[in-house]
Amino acid sequence: MKSLTYIDAVCEALHEEMARDEKVFFIGEDVDVDGGVWNEAAGLLEKFGPNRVVGTPISESGYTGLAVGAALAEELRPVVEFMYGDFIHCAMDQVADQVAKARLMFGNQSKMPVVLRLCACGVGTREAAQHSQQLEAWFAHLPGFKVVMPSTPEDGKGLMKSAIRCDEPVVFVECRNVYYKEGPVPEGEYTIPIGKAKLLRPGKDVTLLTYGYACTHSMTAAENLAGEIDAEVIDLRTLKPLDMEMILESVAKTGRVVVAQEAPAACSIGAEVIRRIVDEGFDYLDAPPVLAAGKDVPIPFAEVLEDYATLSVKDIEEALRKANC
Repeated sequence: MKSLTYIDAVCEALHEEMARDEKVFFIGEDVDVDGGVWNEAAGLLEKFGPNRVVGTPISESGYTGLAVGAALAEELRPVVEFMYGDFIHCAMDQVADQVAKARLMFGNQSKMPVVLRLCACGVGTREAAQHSQQLEAWFAHLPGFKVVMPSTPEDGKGLMKSAIRCDEPVVFVECRNVYYKEGPVPEGEYTIPIGKAKLLRPGKDVTLLTYGYACTHSMTAAENLAGEIDAEVIDLRTLKPLDMEMILESVAKTGRVVVAQEAPAACSIGAEVIRRIVDEGFDYLDAPPVLAAGKDVPIPFAEVLEDYATLSVKDIEEALRKANC
């Protein structure tokens, strides 16, 4: 194992996949300038040139449409970057009506190997309502997409490699709060299968399901309450398709469920996870599932207000106590 930041691990995945397959290319605003805004494209332009590392004008709809055409007509494998996840709004026609649906509308006769990389999602840098959103539930709701949301450098690299190799479109959601945190990454070639969750902490009292940066708060909450509640913490990693096998196996053991997410609760991933558990594992439950989530408000700019609107360790602790009572 070696130690890398999340952003460097995912960049390493891009280097390896672009070297492995000449059909892979990377496109987005400023990805060809000084390694990209987040240093997420470091060294790619120098190694692969401007035909495969394509910097674009501020035109999300334009370059996403270009990627759709490249995937359909030329069987290329574009990785489309949105500098902030929020900016994908400008390309929703191409995303929702073309990327997600083309393969199904053409009777599965074509591939759509497109990765939509949503950079810098969520809170953490005090950039207010238009640069701090958690939009993963939008894409999980659209038929045709796979949705992943890694929380560690190892998972970021392994899931990016799997996403690039997938013949179906993958929405790759990234939390800015994990970007520059270091963690162990395997030295050799590896991938992480899309659709597989990961056990972070074994336990027997409550199943705590989480994803993205909420994994960090969830582990802290579980350790804080270790003498009171023995929580089993699972990182979902893939939000669509969900790893219901691991989820239900854990719920069958504990009988109690908490889902923790940074996004607001309404119509969310956490709400869908609870629906699936009730639908497929109702008999395992000894208490109603509990959802710990961010407030249902646009993210404020002021630090104290952003902190108030955001999921906290205390919120998860309260949810664990509520589920375990």
